[in-house]
Amino acid sequence: MFAVILVLVGAVTLWADSQLNRVDATPEARVSNTAGTNWLLVGSDSRQGLSEEDINRLGTGGDIGVGRTDTIMVLHLPRSGEPTLLSIPRDSYVNIPGWGMDKINAAFTVGGPELLAQTVEESTGLRVDHYAEIGMGGLANMVDAIGGVEMCPSEPIQDPLANLDIQAGCQEFDGATALGYVRTRATAMGDLDRVVRQREFFSALLSTATSPGTLLNPFRVIPMIGDAVGTFTVGEGDHVWHLGRLALAMRGGTQTETVPIATFADYDVGNVVIWDDYAAEELFSSLR
Repeated sequence: MFAVILVLVGAVTLWADSQLNRVDATPEARVSNTAGTNWLLVGSDSRQGLSEEDINRLGTGGDIGVGRTDTIMVLHLPRSGEPTLLSIPRDSYVNIPGWGMDKINAAFTVGGPELLAQTVEESTGLRVDHYAEIGMGGLANMVDAIGGVEMCPSEPIQDPLANLDIQAGCQEFDGATALGYVRTRATAMGDLDRVVRQREFFSALLSTATSPGTLLNPFRVIPMIGDAVGTFTVGEGDHVWHLGRLALAMRGGTQTETVPIATFADYDVGNVVIWDDYAAEELFSSLR
């Protein structure tokens, strides 16, 4: 019986791995190897593949093609100790190799995952080992597949542009509400508040997805594998078991950081985030 279970688990794992979308996310020019393992985690604002019904339900607006990245995070998994989840504000003003100074999320638009990974590597000095990306529809599907995610916002947020109307306090988010929560900038600190919400949501999502209540419930784990795994895009060398290790590594707790910011400024590309070079280098160095 145990052998049969192992065969079934192996077959499901290989099938799930085959459902992942893959893309070349490895830069041609790399920084040197750095300590531990680093994941580049991307939330794309692409609407591709959404039906009219999905667009109305999620409040995303129409198809904008490849789009840009609403979420850019680096998850650093050290050889020992607690992981660090580092948010990079999407409006960070950095050098995009071959394109010059621009907002960091523009790298995804002009050069896809490969150029974004190269930009992150050169800006932080951290080598990107793995890549994972999920679009708007995929994020909502993932939340719905696992039966929702509990979040505890500290303040009410009403944002018609993100199709969001929530009160303060702990509550269950469905896919549409979760998507609005990680998209909205309708709070006092705008994008800086948003990166904090994105980290909180990502941790809660992984915790719920890897909980016994999900993994031992066929009515949740099967939709999660069948409907949600196929919405992920990963690097060409990445597999579903890498995603599993990522999720399990975060269950023991995670330190959270945002790249230190010096100021905001207006340039020809719009309003941008200027890093505190000294504090940012101190942070990056601690992770190398």
